[in-house]
Amino acid sequence: MIRFSIITLFSEACDAYLSASIVGRARKEKKISVAYQNPRDFVENKWGKVDERPYGGGPGMVMQALPVVKAAAKALKTLTRGTLVSRKPHKGAPCRAVVVWFSPSGKQFTNKDADALAKYSDVVLVCGRYEGIDERAKKILKTLAPVKEFAVGEAVYTGGEVPALAIVDAVTRRLPGVLGKDASVEERRIASSAVYTRPETILYKKKNYRVPKVLQTGHHANIDAWRKKK
Repeated sequence: MIRFSIITLFSEACDAYLSASIVGRARKEKKISVAYQNPRDFVENKWGKVDERPYGGGPGMVMQALPVVKAAAKALKTLTRGTLVSRKPHKGAPCRAVVVWFSPSGKQFTNKDADALAKYSDVVLVCGRYEGIDERAKKILKTLAPVKEFAVGEAVYTGGEVPALAIVDAVTRRLPGVLGKDASVEERRIASSAVYTRPETILYKKKNYRVPKVLQTGHHANIDAWRKKK
């Protein structure tokens, strides 16, 4: 089982998605677990304030480093530093914990990265807000566990929650048994972006829209060739 820990100010924004459909079923079947840590629970002021104005000026506010670090450290508390490794220490032994940090300038997250994260037992995803997180948080977290920095898509989001959900989804669907059949993982089979289902013909505003004939032939070689072209 992979344990995902999401460091976020807005767990409710994540849990609705992660409790539904395939990912929700994977949680119920104990293939993954999802927990949350809120940096606001680790502040030392009476207002629960987690942001401050940026040094050097600039728009917006920046999340403070220590609340984020303490939230991530609590997520990692069951592990000792000696077991936090980024590769299998010996054959058959599981990879341990990794921290995922989001940045628009980070490496674009890919299917290969999802396969790599699926080898870890604990994945901690740090979701920033406002203008970002004090850079010192990332430096400190590197002393606790390996840190991988990703961008998910080329757009800039309001917070790290959307990229975190994308990564949990991408990793979970790769785990054995989650999709039922390994062939359901699209990049592991011959697939096109165009898919069809019944009925064979759809009539809309006096125009017929039909399923391509090749998909109805049962000729697998021709179907695979069509899919490659698409």
